[in-house]
Amino acid sequence: MALKVNGSNKYNFLIEKAREAEKNAYSPYSGFNVGAALLCKDGTVYSGCNIENIAYGPSNCAERTAIFKAVSEGQKEFVAIAITGNFDDPDAQKSEVFASPCGTCRQVMAEFCDGDFLIILANLKGQVKEYRLKDLLPEAFNPFKE
Repeated sequence: MALKVNGSNKYNFLIEKAREAEKNAYSPYSGFNVGAALLCKDGTVYSGCNIENIAYGPSNCAERTAIFKAVSEGQKEFVAIAITGNFDDPDAQKSEVFASPCGTCRQVMAEFCDGDFLIILANLKGQVKEYRLKDLLPEAFNPFKE
């Protein structure tokens, strides 16, 4: 269940960073570009985009790209992530599309974030949905950090 849909969002800067990252996506197979911007507890923001591979297994989602970048730089405390996505083909663009994190990304989030970690989804129409990790992954493999 979304915590909030539309309205003012104090994380608009994070959505903008995700949109910027989306432009760097490498998605020749799905044609769906995704960007993510991860807010660390200290205020640092790490961005990521999806990077596809013809074998699919070696592909990486935008959310995991951002999280792995942050962890590789020594960050392990996160507040929120904004995720944006859309088709790269103008004829296929659907402005109401939201890019929700896949199961693998949700599990990676659970590794580093507590259940109240904020997940912000934004589409091209300016609509925003907010979720808590515990709502998107209620039975995580690892218990949420307390």
